[in-house]
Amino acid sequence: MNKIWGLLILVVIGISCQVKKDDGGKFPPGYNEPVKGVWLTNVASEAMYTRDNIVKAVEHCDDLGLNTIFVVTWNKAMTMYPSQIMKDFTGVAIDPVLDPDKKGRDPLQELIDEAHKRNIKVFAWFEFGFSSSYNKNGGKIAELKPEWMALTNKGELCTKNNFDWMNALNPEVQNFMTSLVLEVVKNYDVDGIQGDDRLPAMPSSGGYNPETIEWYKKEHLGQAPSDNYKDFEWVNWRSEKLNEYLKSLYNEVKAIKPQCIVSMAPSVYPWSKEEYLQDWPTWINHGYVDMLCPQIYRKDSARYEQTLKATLDYILPEKRHLFFPGVLIQVNNQQPSKEFFKYMIECNRKADVDGEVYFFYEGLHTFENELKAIYKAN
Repeated sequence: MNKIWGLLILVVIGISCQVKKDDGGKFPPGYNEPVKGVWLTNVASEAMYTRDNIVKAVEHCDDLGLNTIFVVTWNKAMTMYPSQIMKDFTGVAIDPVLDPDKKGRDPLQELIDEAHKRNIKVFAWFEFGFSSSYNKNGGKIAELKPEWMALTNKGELCTKNNFDWMNALNPEVQNFMTSLVLEVVKNYDVDGIQGDDRLPAMPSSGGYNPETIEWYKKEHLGQAPSDNYKDFEWVNWRSEKLNEYLKSLYNEVKAIKPQCIVSMAPSVYPWSKEEYLQDWPTWINHGYVDMLCPQIYRKDSARYEQTLKATLDYILPEKRHLFFPGVLIQVNNQQPSKEFFKYMIECNRKADVDGEVYFFYEGLHTFENELKAIYKAN
């Protein structure tokens, strides 16, 4: 009898532990502390240009107490690693700037090697997402696959802030994007993958492609979408299709590598949905992501605090341990004052947010003492 009661107690303890684990926990999967991250770019930074530079960048992050690097992996229709997919598609396996001598250099692998030596996690950040080029009329992808490009209600190429866009609702475009993500997940020991305000996304002015219009009409009793690209139902329908895409991408990543963290860094809501069809409250609240890092890029204290609070209000309490805001520390040559920097971190802590992700790496130099005080002390 005592053995039976002992077994029952163990079962109950096991069930209660499982319930506690599934109920959220304190940190994202794979972490035993808050996320302290930074975005590492190949633009306005030479950190990825040589292995020595990568070593120095990783050592710098480690010295400051950071535990996660989100490294650019895809932009301007090129990868930051030797991609067989891109070699077959465009003839360019890797951004030539990163391998000028054509010796088969692999910056992504170099970064993983160096970061993992120091227990720093590496996320492959697909920065450009469904954008094909920057101010190049669609660039190489448009040249090879003109039918992939997103159209406006005037039948013109969809551009926004000089970014040229593919039709994110086109199944071929989605399959292409997924193939790049899965190529990295299969071939590299990345701790996670990340999209941002361009994955999954598309300007709300896009999507007026003939096949997309027909798809909409089939689901609306033959009614065509409104010429007003911010029409509620038209925005909502396209956003839901992107939600479905992210759910599918999440499942495909997990099927290959269950421990790989799926993270997204969208714009702030509801602007993200109105402008880029990013309905991210659905993503985090319905389990389509393991981590969310919205870009709370504000330049004064009142707006930062207000935006942080508003953002948290869209997230279920049991999901808030997956939330780590994007904090802007440099854009072009502009940086926040040290007082404002410390204020943003204080706001995060007062809101029970114990970590953040900084945009971008080069801005860290200005705030070294502050970062060491924040992270090394803990």
